[in-house]
Amino acid sequence: MSAAHAAPPATAEDDIGRFIADKGLLNRLEQVRATVAERTSELVFNAMGFLGVPYRRGGNTADTGFDCSGFVKAMYEQTLGLILPRRADEQAAATQKIDQRELQPGDLVFFNTMRRAFSHVGIYVGEGKFIHSPKPGAQVRVEDMGVDYWTRRFDGARRVVPAGADTAARTSN
Repeated sequence: MSAAHAAPPATAEDDIGRFIADKGLLNRLEQVRATVAERTSELVFNAMGFLGVPYRRGGNTADTGFDCSGFVKAMYEQTLGLILPRRADEQAAATQKIDQRELQPGDLVFFNTMRRAFSHVGIYVGEGKFIHSPKPGAQVRVEDMGVDYWTRRFDGARRVVPAGADTAARTSN
């Protein structure tokens, strides 16, 4: 006589796995991830095209010069069509906090350069470096975050997440 064996009961994990597979969500997430990587590379490449543009307080164009937040705002708008707030502290508040170890090109890095949180912002370009418009008399340039000045003033890293991007994966079918 052979004994009959019952299959183990399905778990919620099994159900979720089947749902994700049935809806093709993993493929969609990979497509989104690839698109984001491509667009952030484009953002960094575009930003590099503005190396040497002079700093100007309140500036937000290459013609007039940039301040730090004006530079970031212009790069995101020109390259990705995303509208960020004007000031660095507002940009920090409008973006998703990430750990410094999670930084990817295109993420924002914030510094306390004026004795207040999030008073300076730049765009992370990779390998511990960021591009920014630093101060009066200077120009848009790339700097190393490992330099003591920046390390002591580092305020945090943020990721720009387009409105609805986090819900798009959950609601797509």
